[in-house]
Amino acid sequence: MEKIIETQNLTKSFKDFKAVDNLSFAINKGDIYGFLGQNGAGKSTTMRMLLGLIFPDSGKILINGKEFSNKDRSLLKNIGAIIERPDMYGYLSGWDNLKIFATLRNKNIPNTRLYEVLELVGLKGREKDKVKAYSQGMKQRLGLAIALIHQPDILILDEPTNGLDPQGIADMRTLIISLNKDHNKTIIISSHLLYEIEQMATRMLIIHKGKKVVDGATIELLNPDETLVEVKIEPDKNWDTLFADSVWQQKLNHIDTQSAVLKMNPATTPELNNWLVKNGIRVLEIKSKHSLEDYFISLTNDTVTKN
Repeated sequence: MEKIIETQNLTKSFKDFKAVDNLSFAINKGDIYGFLGQNGAGKSTTMRMLLGLIFPDSGKILINGKEFSNKDRSLLKNIGAIIERPDMYGYLSGWDNLKIFATLRNKNIPNTRLYEVLELVGLKGREKDKVKAYSQGMKQRLGLAIALIHQPDILILDEPTNGLDPQGIADMRTLIISLNKDHNKTIIISSHLLYEIEQMATRMLIIHKGKKVVDGATIELLNPDETLVEVKIEPDKNWDTLFADSVWQQKLNHIDTQSAVLKMNPATTPELNNWLVKNGIRVLEIKSKHSLEDYFISLTNDTVTKN
């Protein structure tokens, strides 16, 4: 795979606080790369270093194989970003905001490109409205339009769903996946909404106290065969005897009179349900318990830090 961004032993301290500690990882072209960690873990600090907003005390950042430094910022021209909530001029229209940022980026960006990105992020028809009248979701979409205006191949999105309602979060998720699959964008995204990262990310990195805990393909880190599946039933004192001579016995982690937990692939839950029903067990609920949230907590639950 082609590495599009790579860090080598990246370290950054603020006085006595080491925000990022010897951090190395690589992002491949075409990834949606989930960047996870508790508050204060070093996510935003790392993203700011990738964008040249702050610089590391030591270590390297490589963009498309070339070392990035303050002396040569040309490597950033292929990156668009939203860091926290984008700042915009509320008294101006969405179009005027987009035009201002386009001019700051490149005076030769045509109006046709502005219309393209407005349509892409779902703001076509609302571009003449003042930004102060926009919902938070619309503001986030306008911020994404600004990040896309110069047609970058890489997007860095720091908490892009902050402040959004459930529908806004779902819409942003759909948009991010579309930008990756339909428009060939490599996307680095941090979020405290672990379920959203689980739905989007092809690969992920978890950091804790500035250090890498684990990274890799999402499907490998969240091995479906290791999923904990909980079964709830109407109380039955004897249902545990069903498992003794069955193929499900080796998957059984826990059982009592009204529930059981099995370690198994969720894809086989219909088979489990059918087997239970055929044996006279009244099943109330079957649900997966293992998730990115479970995995994340298992790796980072020793200390909760604060910004």
